[in-house]
Amino acid sequence: MIRVLVAGLGNMGRSHALAYHADPAFEIVGLVNRSAVDLPEELQGYEVSGDYAEALARLKPDLVCVATYSDSHADYACAAMEAGAHVFVEKPLATTVADARRVVAKARETGRKVVVGYILRHHPSWIRLIEEARALGGPYVFRLNLNQQSSGPTWEVHKALMQTTPPIVDCGVHYVDVMCQITDAAPVEVRGMGLRLSTEIAEGMYNYGHFQVIFADGSLGWYEAGWGPMMSDTAFFVKDVVSPNGAVSIRMPDSARSDDIDTHTKTSLLRVHKVASGDTDISMADEPGHQALCDREQAFVARAILEDMDLTRHLSDAVQSLAICLAADESVRSGQPVKLGEL
Repeated sequence: MIRVLVAGLGNMGRSHALAYHADPAFEIVGLVNRSAVDLPEELQGYEVSGDYAEALARLKPDLVCVATYSDSHADYACAAMEAGAHVFVEKPLATTVADARRVVAKARETGRKVVVGYILRHHPSWIRLIEEARALGGPYVFRLNLNQQSSGPTWEVHKALMQTTPPIVDCGVHYVDVMCQITDAAPVEVRGMGLRLSTEIAEGMYNYGHFQVIFADGSLGWYEAGWGPMMSDTAFFVKDVVSPNGAVSIRMPDSARSDDIDTHTKTSLLRVHKVASGDTDISMADEPGHQALCDREQAFVARAILEDMDLTRHLSDAVQSLAICLAADESVRSGQPVKLGEL
């Protein structure tokens, strides 16, 4: 049984803790959160500490789940590995490429497993989309966005996240990772634009942005993300991959809303359009919801530890997708395209 300490009890931390609670491969030995937090009934029997370093030293877990704000990810992950624990860390892996590489180096040095929270890698619809797109052949045009018309508590969470990380980085790493899996070509250049649409956000940060990525095989990627009560609820979910031979798209029902967390993971159907033979719709009506996906993700973590999986490519992909999104942020701030060297 894998003894796990969960650090951070926001939306994702609670979902991961529920996954550990339900999976007999894990035993939760403690929860960490800096402030008091309301927990679901299943988690109320576990000890909650406000001090990560103290809990780590005292409880000596086999695995640490890092689901805190992004700016602490690298330090918490490295501290866990130094204490002998494997790590599951929510995306993004870090807030700088240097810190992301520090985590990878620490994993190599200690021999500990590090799994990054790329939940779409465990999602049957996205797995199928990647397979269908690769079967069409490139070069590709990627049209992906995730805009959220957030208000109330969700807007407060978004504002807290934006103290360190803009939306195009926080959410963008998922979708850039999908682009990279499909094209499997090196990113060459990134061009980004962004705008601060609320005085509730600190100056120097922006809550709307989009960027373009040019890949070595000629593929072009576009990603857009915005958070806040001012965001439009129209065309907030665009997921298209286009090639010379056709396209693959995720299509959502008309009832889908941007403020529903399941909307960002669940799909309605895949439409595969082939120039030679027309359209085929693939129903995804029975796919897992958000909690079920978290359960699958943590089951993968258990296998990675128990089966001694080689996670070298997993980590290099995480660094690459983060580097692309951070280059987009750099382009937003500088107003200039950013050339990407070898990642």
